[in-house]
Amino acid sequence: MNEPSGRIARTAASQDAGAPRGRPWLLLAPALIFLAIFFVYPLLGMLARSLAGPHHGIGLANYGRLLAEPVWLQIIWITFQIGLMTTLCTLVLGYPLAYLLSALRPRTAGLLMILVIVPYFTSILVRTYAWMVLLGTDGILNRLLVRLGAVDAPIPLMYNRFAVLLGMTYVLLPYMVLALYSVMRGIDSSLLRAAHSLGASRLSAFTRIFLPLSMPGVAAGGLIVFILSLGFFITPALMGGDRDAMISMIIQQQVETYFDWPFASTLATVLLALTLVAFFVYERVVGMEHLFRAKQR
Repeated sequence: MNEPSGRIARTAASQDAGAPRGRPWLLLAPALIFLAIFFVYPLLGMLARSLAGPHHGIGLANYGRLLAEPVWLQIIWITFQIGLMTTLCTLVLGYPLAYLLSALRPRTAGLLMILVIVPYFTSILVRTYAWMVLLGTDGILNRLLVRLGAVDAPIPLMYNRFAVLLGMTYVLLPYMVLALYSVMRGIDSSLLRAAHSLGASRLSAFTRIFLPLSMPGVAAGGLIVFILSLGFFITPALMGGDRDAMISMIIQQQVETYFDWPFASTLATVLLALTLVAFFVYERVVGMEHLFRAKQR
């Protein structure tokens, strides 16, 4: 290397050595500022309002009210029940579909995946009203059942737990399918062929090889669906009854009907705590790295 080139290289190296190491974080500044203004600040405001006591003081009166009245704890339990049942329903329906898509050629699977994603181009409100038309007393399904002689009179398919689970499962099913498909697509098919060549049946190869390898997708999809279902509002509000009220509906009621912002903030804080508990349980049982690994495949 000649002298001018060596001098230029040494100058560049000295400039890189003297450059502040924290400069790349400046690229994150716009996103961090946005999150601080539109996420952290409202979140802190919600927590502060939940601690608002009488006469503009600070206390735990709102949390005491939550624990003192059994109806609020029952609503939280109903929210957990609906969330778990919705997660189970999406898993039962989504696993075979994701398994079928993973066994097809990538191009064919991509075309069929469009059918799973297309409903998201339609508003969730429109899709919910479509289910209400189908399940109503004079809906298509009840008319068909009466005409076929399966029932003598229309059966109540709306404003109950069945309608809530059906509507929420329909909306959240693609999340489960996408999470499962991303993991199943990364499973080496040669493992199954090797098992078959060694005499294993298709069922045995599936239960002992494919199913364990797909469990990160099951866990990731279950976490996503469960957390989303905890805060669901439109579907249970339109298709559910009084016995299926979820915590999000009560928060809306406290704000718009009773103008009780402190207690609504308390319920929202509890909903946030439940979400964090779900994350903690997932981390302890499965590990958060499986969630990100499933999304990167």
